[in-house]
Amino acid sequence: MSIIINLLLFIVVLSVIIAFHEFGHFLLAKLTGVYVYEYSIGMGPRLFGFKKGETDYSVRAIPIGGYCQLAGEDLDEDDSKKVPKNRRLQNKKPWQRFLIMVFGPVNNFILAMILLFAIALIWGGMTMNPVITEVEKDSAAAKAGLLAGDTVLKINGHKISSSDDISLYLAISDYKKGSTFRVEREDGTYRTIQVKPKKVKQDGEDAYHFGIVMQQKEMKGFLNAFRFTWMKTKSIFKQMFVTVGSLFTGGVKVTQLAGPVGIYSIVGESRAGGAMNVIYLMALLSINVGFINLLPIPAFDGGHILFILIELIKGSPIDPELDNKITNVFFILLMILMLFITIHDVIRLF
Repeated sequence: MSIIINLLLFIVVLSVIIAFHEFGHFLLAKLTGVYVYEYSIGMGPRLFGFKKGETDYSVRAIPIGGYCQLAGEDLDEDDSKKVPKNRRLQNKKPWQRFLIMVFGPVNNFILAMILLFAIALIWGGMTMNPVITEVEKDSAAAKAGLLAGDTVLKINGHKISSSDDISLYLAISDYKKGSTFRVEREDGTYRTIQVKPKKVKQDGEDAYHFGIVMQQKEMKGFLNAFRFTWMKTKSIFKQMFVTVGSLFTGGVKVTQLAGPVGIYSIVGESRAGGAMNVIYLMALLSINVGFINLLPIPAFDGGHILFILIELIKGSPIDPELDNKITNVFFILLMILMLFITIHDVIRLF
């Protein structure tokens, strides 16, 4: 029974995130006069839906995915259905195409902020001050000289502005070399302290333990909810920037990324922690989807935005057929990457 509930919750979480993303494209396409063939939740065979005007609104069998099919993405279909050229995506002005592409990710960010705001209003947001509230006895941090009350200013040269930053930069640090903390003491003095984490066994795997605790205070109230939403959103964006950058520098490995199977496992763990954890996970995933889609990679929204910028620089549009071919090649490569990540997700389950 628990597996079924987790699966249904997984489907709901991804469907809501994807629906918001695609609705961003859909809304701006309609507003700019682009012909919209279909707005779909899910992929694969069509289960049910209805047609209103030119657009088919549908739900499809595979609940991971969704799309907004616009005229201009399949030139042969546009010609066969005699779609007016002024209603095809590639014939719209660059700023209109830019808005259509960017509003998918923007909608994800809006959804995330709504969810984070709801969390702060219902359960209370947490302060995110980068202050160490406790140092565990005999831990690596205690032996190195970190103290409760220390405000962390930098870790390995990276500026720290929130407690999330501390977790982030320790997670991608070289555990064998240790991490350098720049802290401000409660008496106003400054210290630079090198901490080499202790290697321990956790759930049968190697883990590295620093021994610091950052216990945050709960914030209540409408204004505090805005403050928490802004701080948390900035923090998640920073995590995404650093994580993507670390993929290229080797700080984060591709095998550490999560695909659908990995996300399913995380959804199950979040459900065990209660409704707040599930809502927070949805906000986190929504920002992830929005951010990744803005990367300048063909097959992502960011790839289309890149082509629009190239068009503005060179003064003429990229050939639509070439655009489609490049996008299809990168789509296949992304599917191969997703398959690789999914295989590792399954291996981790066992």
